[in-house]
Amino acid sequence: MKVSPVALAVALLPAAVHHACAQDRPDLLLDDVVITANRSAQPRSESSAAVTVFTREDIERLRPASVTELLERVPGVQVVHNGGRGSNVTLLVRGTSNDQTLLLIDGQRSGPISSGGGSLQYLSVEQIERVEVLRGSRSALYGADAIGGVVQIFTRRGGQGLEPRLRIAGGSQGTWERSLGLSGGDQRTRFSLNASLEETQGIDHTGPSYQTDADHDAYRNQSFALSLVHRFSDALEGGLNLLDQRGKGEYDNPYGREDASWNTFAQDPYSRFAVGNASVYLDGEINRTWSSRLELGHSEDKLDSRDKLFPQSDRFNSYRDSAAWLNTLRLGERHSLLLGADYLNDKLRSNTVYDEQSRWNQAGFIQHTYRGQGFSTELGLRHDKNQQYGSENTWNAALTLPVDEANTLVLSYAEGFRAPTFNQLYYPASPVFGRSSNPDLSPETSRSYELQWRSQLAERTRLEASIYRTDIRDLIAYDTASSNNQNVATARINGFEAALAHELLGWQANLAIGVLDPRNRESGKPLARRAKRTLSLDLDRRFGAVGVGASWLAVSRSYDDAANTRELAGYGVLDLRGSWQASSELSWDLKLSNLLDKHYSRALYSSTANGYSYYGYESMPRSLMVGFTWTPSL
Repeated sequence: MKVSPVALAVALLPAAVHHACAQDRPDLLLDDVVITANRSAQPRSESSAAVTVFTREDIERLRPASVTELLERVPGVQVVHNGGRGSNVTLLVRGTSNDQTLLLIDGQRSGPISSGGGSLQYLSVEQIERVEVLRGSRSALYGADAIGGVVQIFTRRGGQGLEPRLRIAGGSQGTWERSLGLSGGDQRTRFSLNASLEETQGIDHTGPSYQTDADHDAYRNQSFALSLVHRFSDALEGGLNLLDQRGKGEYDNPYGREDASWNTFAQDPYSRFAVGNASVYLDGEINRTWSSRLELGHSEDKLDSRDKLFPQSDRFNSYRDSAAWLNTLRLGERHSLLLGADYLNDKLRSNTVYDEQSRWNQAGFIQHTYRGQGFSTELGLRHDKNQQYGSENTWNAALTLPVDEANTLVLSYAEGFRAPTFNQLYYPASPVFGRSSNPDLSPETSRSYELQWRSQLAERTRLEASIYRTDIRDLIAYDTASSNNQNVATARINGFEAALAHELLGWQANLAIGVLDPRNRESGKPLARRAKRTLSLDLDRRFGAVGVGASWLAVSRSYDDAANTRELAGYGVLDLRGSWQASSELSWDLKLSNLLDKHYSRALYSSTANGYSYYGYESMPRSLMVGFTWTPSL
């Protein structure tokens, strides 16, 4: 495997941890290959960025209910849920906001352009081959929205031979997961087909309070993925990737359906969603020094919100067309140059008439890498030209210093920016509240400084730690003086991360720690919903055909609002899991989540049905899932 889900989170532990299925763990000394850090494959040890990797083996060992359950194992990453499965998710990487982290699926930008961020709640883990989590700004390579980091999800890939697979799992809250797949290929062509269906009766997202819509909020997600790769020659490869996910998720009416005076509000509201992307590429080696990759992509994020009382809907459909051309030049043994160009065209289609419904972005970038015996350097520069906000320049620099055979220091500086969303720029005026959008907004900008320490403390022990600071300017916030959005706020985020992977007596332990001090520089108060301390621990061991494991996630208290008047209590959650390899073709797995049935909330909602009050979104209660995976030999 590559990195254990938690300990290898700090950016580099992924290389230290492999699959928990093996009792002997020489892989603690092996190197991972990552793609996101440099937009091309490279050993993780050569990357200046902090990167965590989850492989398919990690997913099958941990059996997460969602992608966000994986991401919570990464130091510096926090996830805010507005309820159970299918509910809205906020991803906070190194204290930055949800729309300051870039989400990629098979290299394509994903997420709604109306509100920003990514629709992680709709991604099925059954379609995922690999997840890479890069922490720290990478705008010099990716452009807008990569202030906090980049999360890239790779869908399933095929290998040689022919392998069918069937998985069925069921458990608490009337939850069923079914997936069927076929993958295979030869030396020239590889393919993977996978279909999955997830259904659950769910929990009540807003709890039993009488002001709320007191019912279970069901969720259904059906998905399909296709991957095809063909090697035309030893120097040329082409491929395509396709992912389609669609379904329905119910949510609550916070105004209460029992109170007749509020019957004009949504009754049993629900949303239909469709999230997908498609891409084709050609990757070739022109000669010994020059390789080139051309990629075309299209992604969609559709949301149609309705209720049972009114026939009309709120529809927000995002469409993205993209093109990328990457060129790598190897200039001798020590120098390499990455040259690239990006094109992006965003379109919004909605029954809400926005002032503008499209914008394009063009960009060019260059990055030089030097790898010497005593040190390595990295220097990158990118220029973006956008139809709305004009030009934006970003750059990054890094210095890697091997102290000895076991220890390495990495010093880095990076600039980043986030483009304003369509809601912030073009949302139409309300007859009651007026206009909050502002077409003259500038991008939010950032400067980040980081020092990493990577150490192979012993043959079976690897430690990675980072201290960092991120200064963000021109934050977009509502300005009461002008009664609309303005670039008025600033923030400073100081942080420390550490990840430890250790094996003792056959047990593999992965520990991840995050310490955060994120503050609004005007008020001096901590940013909302950011916990100052997080801890994640995974323990795994195999006893022949049987595997056992446990996970502990601890999160300190935080505040739900910018004024720090509404406190969110800290919490700890314990999960247990087990697996049995019954035969070479059949395996069983079991997972008991939230063993202690801990009740907690990461966000509050307001209700005015019977007085103006705040209540916590519900967390998942104690839950059991049992499943099997069948991979018959052909």
